[in-house]
Amino acid sequence: MPALDTPVKFVRGVGPRVSEMLAEKGIQTAEDLLYHLPFRYEDRQNPRSLDELKPGEVASVIGEVRGAMLMRTRRGPIYEITLGQGRFAMKCLWFHAAYLDGKFHAGQSVAVYGKVEPSRSTSNFKMIQPQFEILPDASDDAETRLLEVGRITPVYESLGGSRLASRWQRKVIFNLLEGMRGAVPECLPRAMLERLDLPDRETALREVHFPPEGTSFARLQSASAPSHRRLIFEELFFLELGLELKRRRMKERKGIAFTATDKVREAIREVLPFHPTAAQKRALGEIVADMRAPNPMRRLLQGDVGSGKTIVAFQAMIVAMENGYQTALMAPTEILATQHYLAARKLLERSSRKPRIVLLTGSLDDDRKRTNRGLINRGEANLVIGTHALIEEKVEFDRLGLVVVDEQHRFGVLQRFKLMKKPNQPEPDVLVMTATPIPRTLALSLYGDLDLSVLDEMPPGRMPIVTRRVPSEQAEQVWTFVRKQVALGRQA
Repeated sequence: MPALDTPVKFVRGVGPRVSEMLAEKGIQTAEDLLYHLPFRYEDRQNPRSLDELKPGEVASVIGEVRGAMLMRTRRGPIYEITLGQGRFAMKCLWFHAAYLDGKFHAGQSVAVYGKVEPSRSTSNFKMIQPQFEILPDASDDAETRLLEVGRITPVYESLGGSRLASRWQRKVIFNLLEGMRGAVPECLPRAMLERLDLPDRETALREVHFPPEGTSFARLQSASAPSHRRLIFEELFFLELGLELKRRRMKERKGIAFTATDKVREAIREVLPFHPTAAQKRALGEIVADMRAPNPMRRLLQGDVGSGKTIVAFQAMIVAMENGYQTALMAPTEILATQHYLAARKLLERSSRKPRIVLLTGSLDDDRKRTNRGLINRGEANLVIGTHALIEEKVEFDRLGLVVVDEQHRFGVLQRFKLMKKPNQPEPDVLVMTATPIPRTLALSLYGDLDLSVLDEMPPGRMPIVTRRVPSEQAEQVWTFVRKQVALGRQA
């Protein structure tokens, strides 16, 4: 009897050669194969009849091949079959499909799935480039016929050409589930399943691949059947569990315990250009509390454009700099990095301590880069602002204490860690800023390893931001509008 960790080559119907093809798709065990789920279903219990089709709808149709031919045209070969049901017929066409020549012959039962379009020929409708499957005939074994017709049939992404298409997968997965009947171990607590009214793991896997009679076809297609809900919950549960373990391990690492003395508070006060909002005070309080802890901070600061995220981040940087550490701000584009650099210079010129601010981007000339890298290495640069250039091998910080990452979802997680990791030093604190409005529950899912601070109010006098989505063909109108707004002294 196979187990979930059985190498896939030992699964009935696979073998060593096919297992190599499956490995390229990330399928190495019986469990991997069972979690290769259908991407859609075909209702072969109640297939649509040709006389009830409507132009524009997407439908599954089963019919008999009445004729097939390959037509040579100046634009390339077109393969056409006529599919019939009683006195009704439909054309199916595939472009550049000489490879289909000889595949269909009169009398075959074929299932097609595609968009229904009106036809000007003798048939009522046509489908262009439909997905298709040739259904079993009397020469196929009973098991194949059982899996292919008279039921809701799963359709899978191919695992390697026509040989490992849906029909092969249905047979192998069906046999695997039969071989493991009663032996698929549960991975979620029974009480949790009962409370959430979710099926057990084996039932969910069996029903997601081979839905029982009476299952709602609409719920299957929308992946909201009980079997889907169970597997989706399972995936999210283990994602969140992994993030919680990651968070706990982070709490055990050695970080920097910054101090927030009167001297630090005075340094923040002297650069503030305006009285902070209650939301900014609250967010800074949460950030500073994290920075004072002896383990590394990992916090997400979320707020709309104009809510004052950058000023909060600069205040956190002042805390780090007043404690004798360097800070880094990483932006996804050179334009944004330069904007931050200019904003930092304008803000921190008010400071009596005059921290040294350095810009490091890919477009700087080699001499300037070399000079700035030297300042960073020797610890003479207090605040370093840049793009991906900050994580190049040649960049070595002397005493990095705080990393601020703007729009972190535009960077790889590995890049974030590459910037933080320096040998023989405690890990710097990390503050991630995003203007993307993320619902709190989604934020916990996407950034479960980060604590969350939200700026939910605008500074007084801020004009509301208007966001519009415009198709590319109206680009010239957009630029005309932008030029006009800028000419009036507004920002766009």
